[in-house]
Amino acid sequence: MGRVIQNFDALAENDLRRGALSIAEAGYEAVDVGNALRRKLQIENGELHIGEREYHLTGRRIFFIGVGKCAFAAARAIEELLGERLTGGIALDVSLSEENPPAKIETLVGTHPLPSEENVRATERIIEFLSNRNENDLVIMLISGGGSTLLCLPESPMTYADESELFKELTSRGATIRDINIVRKHISHARGGFLARAAFPAEVLSLVVSDVPGDNLEFIASGPTVMDSSTVADAEAILAKYHIVHSLNIVFIETPKEKEYFERVATILFLTNHDAILAMQDEAKQRGYEAEIIDEKFSGEAQDVGRAVVEKLHTTKPKTALLYAGESTVTLGSSSGFGGRNQEMALASLKDIRDDELMLPFASDGHDNTDFAGAIADTISASHANAKNLSIEEYLDAHRSYDFFSKIGDALITGYTGSNVSDCIVALKK
Repeated sequence: MGRVIQNFDALAENDLRRGALSIAEAGYEAVDVGNALRRKLQIENGELHIGEREYHLTGRRIFFIGVGKCAFAAARAIEELLGERLTGGIALDVSLSEENPPAKIETLVGTHPLPSEENVRATERIIEFLSNRNENDLVIMLISGGGSTLLCLPESPMTYADESELFKELTSRGATIRDINIVRKHISHARGGFLARAAFPAEVLSLVVSDVPGDNLEFIASGPTVMDSSTVADAEAILAKYHIVHSLNIVFIETPKEKEYFERVATILFLTNHDAILAMQDEAKQRGYEAEIIDEKFSGEAQDVGRAVVEKLHTTKPKTALLYAGESTVTLGSSSGFGGRNQEMALASLKDIRDDELMLPFASDGHDNTDFAGAIADTISASHANAKNLSIEEYLDAHRSYDFFSKIGDALITGYTGSNVSDCIVALKK
């Protein structure tokens, strides 16, 4: 099996870098969705087992619905696992891989991070597909990050373009993912429990891959199979909180509150950043580091998080690994260049990083708002910047982290990984 990090060897210029990259690689491998499905789902004597749950398979139709950045990887694994037992299904993802496309499962490609007409059509197709199920059917769903954007189905006169503008407004004002998803749950007929309602009265096994700090099932992909505790009033309050006026064609929708739609739905937290962090800790220990998990749900401005990690790194003893998971934000000012929160975090920490230190923030889905997954901050990357006369402050103030790391060549490249469990940070003291 090849490495997930495609430019591993090019980046591994010394032992410190090689160690950090190997630790990150272990994290990526631990949250590979296809491998996790093969590991955690077992079929014995005509029954599907996951944990303590059992699902009778004989004599019933079995369908698959995958939504998010893990959908295609999951579809291939589900086809392999169920074989002839699988009746059919749909997988909606953000990037189509030509490698081993599923045969029985229809594959649809949508856009991310902004919705589009393709997303609307794909969501309509999923709702239609689920609406034809009966009480003897079993629907296995794999819900993962990116699902919020993909499951775009607004009520007229609101359109996907209106949702795009609203999303841009919320992110530019530093809205948290929780606040954004409360709003998004109330502007689509496919989020906030609506997929559970569409599948009723079928039995549903919903496996959720979390990309949300804290792993609250209501907010991962905006909780399409989970009863929503928020209301339209909550969504309206969030717009007021961020001073967003109703100049857009915003049409709020109340999410399903009827218990009957959820009585035959089992929503299981399937993979989280904890799986990645534990694997990273184990790899760090094997490499002789004293590995400490500092935070599994960090948040805040990317620049602030990066500087805080470096400050802590300064005070640690040699041969220490500090591990983090979570999701930061980037609040754009008048200057809004091209980059991602992990690259911005690395750039912010670059000025203060010392000779015996390294920080590597990376996106588990391999796409840090760009085709880079993250970037390395160490004295090697600082020297690369100096050699090209690049000003860290200038690029940071303009939020141009992608341009910066493109020029110095210290970005992490993985391509889409088929997984998505938030962001991770490896910080090492030599």
